[in-house]
Amino acid sequence: MMAQTKDPESFPVLSSFHSSPLQSLTFSSLSLTLPNLSTPILSPTHGHLAAGEILAILGPSGSGKTTLLNLLAQRPIPKSSVSTGSITLLPPPPNNTPYNAVSRLVEQEDALLGSLTVRETLHFSARLAGGFASKKQRSERVEHLIDAFGLRNQADTIVGTPVRRGLSGGQKRRLGVASQLITGPQVLFLDEPTSGLDAVAGWEVVNYLRKVARQEKLIVIASIHQPSSATFELFDKLLLMSRGKTHYFGPVDEVRRHYQELGVEVPLHVNTAEWLLGMVSTDFAEDKAAAEQRLEEESRIWEGSERGTRLKGLVDGITNGEKGKGGEKRPFEDGETEKKTPGVASVTMTLVHRSFVKSYRDVVVYGIRLAMYTGLAVMMGTVWLRLQPTQESIIPFTNSIFYGSAFLSFMAVAYCPAYLEDYMQFIKEKRNGLYGATEMIVSNFLIGTPYLFIFSVVFSSICYWLSNFQPTARAFFTWVFWLFLDLLAAEGLVVFMSSLVPSFVISLALVAFGNGLWMSLNGFMVPPDTLNVFYKYVFHYWDYQKYVFENMMINEFSERVYSCPTTETGCRCMWETDLADQCLIRGQGVLDQYGYKQGHMGRDVGIMVAIILGYRIAAWIVLMLKK
Repeated sequence: MMAQTKDPESFPVLSSFHSSPLQSLTFSSLSLTLPNLSTPILSPTHGHLAAGEILAILGPSGSGKTTLLNLLAQRPIPKSSVSTGSITLLPPPPNNTPYNAVSRLVEQEDALLGSLTVRETLHFSARLAGGFASKKQRSERVEHLIDAFGLRNQADTIVGTPVRRGLSGGQKRRLGVASQLITGPQVLFLDEPTSGLDAVAGWEVVNYLRKVARQEKLIVIASIHQPSSATFELFDKLLLMSRGKTHYFGPVDEVRRHYQELGVEVPLHVNTAEWLLGMVSTDFAEDKAAAEQRLEEESRIWEGSERGTRLKGLVDGITNGEKGKGGEKRPFEDGETEKKTPGVASVTMTLVHRSFVKSYRDVVVYGIRLAMYTGLAVMMGTVWLRLQPTQESIIPFTNSIFYGSAFLSFMAVAYCPAYLEDYMQFIKEKRNGLYGATEMIVSNFLIGTPYLFIFSVVFSSICYWLSNFQPTARAFFTWVFWLFLDLLAAEGLVVFMSSLVPSFVISLALVAFGNGLWMSLNGFMVPPDTLNVFYKYVFHYWDYQKYVFENMMINEFSERVYSCPTTETGCRCMWETDLADQCLIRGQGVLDQYGYKQGHMGRDVGIMVAIILGYRIAAWIVLMLKK
């Protein structure tokens, strides 16, 4: 016999989040077709659920379970597909509340931040959603969910990072469900919530969802694959599907009677769910054509049966009744919700707090980059060691300036995996209505800026003095400042490219290509005056490395002189300046070779700020357009 979960009755309830608890959810004629397929992925499907009920969507692989779940949760569908149907909530949420404000979807591969503990994950989810009367109520809810989902021994265990083990797959699954439940949905969708769990853990999860649905009048809809007998019996209703068509919708305990009416006797002492999957699957049938014909006939029988007809009439009555009142086919698109949610500033600071925890706990975020930059600084300082202000050092100084600025920005690619983890978390939480692109971009910029400044100071403190650049405090801090702007721009490029193409390999390649292009055009490889016209006017002037290299060169050479070797015939200076008769080279003579002039620092800083903000704004636009 399964263990009993702790009843939630003595704890803060989720229904307090909502002024108008739902009474029912009805979906009518939901379907999806692709133009290149002869048969629809999902044929018109109907269903009705009352508050407090929990529905299992059961069917073999390819039956349309996930498609239906995505349509019900109003998740993105293929661009070339055509969907029809309507979803009706009664009573309609007030003030044109967006659909994702009252619903949540727990995906099969739930995105979790690996550096957070179980307790922290739930706390941050609750803070982003809001709705709790006090911190005490929020903490009580967190602790209750930890107990209810069997995670008490793992409460202070991190989810797991690439360099530090954490939760098992089943524990992550339970945490993913709990992290959505704590946000206070009225409708909860789950894509195979028992996958990866053993029979006991799967039963506990579904049993707790059933109890919460009963107490708090939630509607729970879950696609499920091969549940145990005990778990299957916990569901109130069943939607049995095959090849995109409905074979049964109704109470779980009446499915046997339905098949008996078809003349099929359900064997005793077998897992009913497994037997049903066998009945609606053709994958292993010896005569596939006959099996497919049988399934078509069973689907038609269901549509014409008394239960199917009664369901269709109920669904049509509710749907048409709401349309008659002026309701829309898909009424929950935009608008404000009555639920008391945190403001933009509050959500942004919560994200900053969460990112800060991640940043110091997960070395992949900034730790590895700090080690890389420190190692690069030591290497650079010892290769270009104690360069003297002589003619022989001018080219090494120039090479060192290029190498330091260009490769530091190039190494920003190391931020790709950490940002992509944040991106996946953002997509999940945006779809669930917790926050949007503005909070994501602002919080990411705020948490990253101090670390990039630290990187700039650490790198400069090592290599600047070892290489013997202009030995003044003003010149040193000017170098740090430009290096800091360089890193800000480079990280902005990473954020933009990774948001545009959220694939680790592809975003890494795009960022590397972009930095390679900027390195080629920044003025070191080819002087600006001789640069190809196309590259000069299309790319050169918004190449952030150009402004960094130019101003670092001005910082080093504008106020410094370098000695020339002397011979019996006089001075041998490679750069002719007004100090040639003294066997000296004025640094401005070096700058003249590149066409660099002093007095434009303010303008260049403004351009750099525009480039930095431009990358962030571009990333913000991309995230705004993401579905």
